[in-house]
Amino acid sequence: MRYRPRLLLLAIPMLGVVWSLPAQERPIRRRFLDPSTPTSDDPRRVPMPAERGQVHGTIVLRGGRVFDGSGAPPSPLTVVITRNVITALLPAGKIDWPADAKVMDVTGKTVLPGLIDLHTHLTYTDVGVSETRADHDGDAALRGAERLRYWIESGVTSVRDVASHGEVPFILKEWVSAGRIPGPRVFAAGKLITGTGGHGAEAELPSIARPWRAIRQASGPDDWREAVREQVRAGADVIKVASHFSKEEIEAAVQEAHELGLKVCADAETFYIQRAVEAGVDVIEHPLPRSDETIRLMAQRGTQADPTLVPYEIIFDNSGGYFGATSRRFTFSKAANLEMLRRLKVAGVTLGIGTDLVFDWFRYMPNAYLTEMHRFMDVGFTAREVLSIATKTNAKILDMDDKLGTLEAGKLADILVVDGRPDEHIDDLAKVDVVIRDGRLVVERGQVIIPRHEAKPMPTPKTN
Repeated sequence: MRYRPRLLLLAIPMLGVVWSLPAQERPIRRRFLDPSTPTSDDPRRVPMPAERGQVHGTIVLRGGRVFDGSGAPPSPLTVVITRNVITALLPAGKIDWPADAKVMDVTGKTVLPGLIDLHTHLTYTDVGVSETRADHDGDAALRGAERLRYWIESGVTSVRDVASHGEVPFILKEWVSAGRIPGPRVFAAGKLITGTGGHGAEAELPSIARPWRAIRQASGPDDWREAVREQVRAGADVIKVASHFSKEEIEAAVQEAHELGLKVCADAETFYIQRAVEAGVDVIEHPLPRSDETIRLMAQRGTQADPTLVPYEIIFDNSGGYFGATSRRFTFSKAANLEMLRRLKVAGVTLGIGTDLVFDWFRYMPNAYLTEMHRFMDVGFTAREVLSIATKTNAKILDMDDKLGTLEAGKLADILVVDGRPDEHIDDLAKVDVVIRDGRLVVERGQVIIPRHEAKPMPTPKTN
């Protein structure tokens, strides 16, 4: 398999809606669920039995400065975790937890919500891998498992995977959820839906840049609806679409996704972005060109944005430009991308943080994530604001802000401890000490920990 580093891969999606109200107010299936009904911890919100988690006991993080994700300054608090839920944030000095709790002294360190990456492709093939291996389910699963370790070690406790190899992202999600492999929560889109020959499916791209098992080409509104239904059946947490598409096709896909209870994210450019926003897409991926009118419409309708400047910086630095793709027939650059981020900020568009690291770029973590954060600061955000975007706002874009994104009693225990003050010096995020995901201690002293297995007793011989 040949590799041309100048060519890019899969781009990023938008989340969309068909109604004309702001994105967060549009009706979805969840309105038919009573808030007290226990459901799956994902945007699907499938009713589930209560107390289904496998985590037991209590963990206490004592002595740290707590940045709760709301944007407020850190406070000296003690965080109490029971099973997989935050049960209390206690004033410094107060002791109120079981005697057998695991108490961790985090004095001088910062405790904050786990980071979220809105744009990943967990199974993307590495450079130099043969086409046969790249297409193999087993190799794809192992590639994903390796990438998950890089993210969790970097303090990222949730990733939105916006197109990966077949059923693999859903299997990875299940294994992480059950604690069988270390990693962040996986919120998977399944396959990217695009028009015949659309983004990621261009015939002229080399095979390494055409992840066929991650793409569903569709033609016509009915086929776009069917493609959405296929992803929902497979287990999708979000629907991802990419240009090109007709007005009727994107409207059909967004309506179907919303009626089935999921948001839509879109990798689109130029006039396709406006077409997607008008159709009700929830989130637009990438810093690709769009008009002032489209930006105004995004702000007016509450359409969110996941700019992902960092992958294009890598492309420009490695290759000098983005070449050879019919879905990228426009002029753009580092400066233009940064200006797009600034224009979105000025317009009041809700912005999230994602990395879109393909090929072997996951090995840049956490530096790639930090670079994206620095670009937000370059356009005027403070370190504290960027931290809130990476946690609270990203959870909102995920449609998970009722369970994730801030440190509050009742929320799921996805927590990061860093040896520094990232609210003042964002690069301190690289000093990961502890990561707790879903109440499980998965990183300690900066390294993934895998507890020794508990041997199952041999069966007792049957007696007559």
